[in-house]
Amino acid sequence: MQLGRVVGTATATVKHDTLAGWRLVLIQMLDAAGGADGDPQLGIDSLGSSRGETVIVTSDGNAVREIVGQETCPVRWAVIGLPDE
Repeated sequence: MQLGRVVGTATATVKHDTLAGWRLVLIQMLDAAGGADGDPQLGIDSLGSSRGETVIVTSDGNAVREIVGQETCPVRWAVIGLPDE
């Protein structure tokens, strides 16, 4: 698990069948000091996070496949929670 900040959304005219109905977001991963850590990553979000919101994300393949409910889902990152402030 890692903290990230939602920096935008993505729209796909053609996407993998397992992603139908999922909201795609761009997530900027954060380091321990709260600064940017690498390039933004594309992930799925079922919580409805908004731009600028800090989120908890996972890149655990098994967890993502369980969230989506498909064994062949090509997603790496998924929003799994919102941290307490």
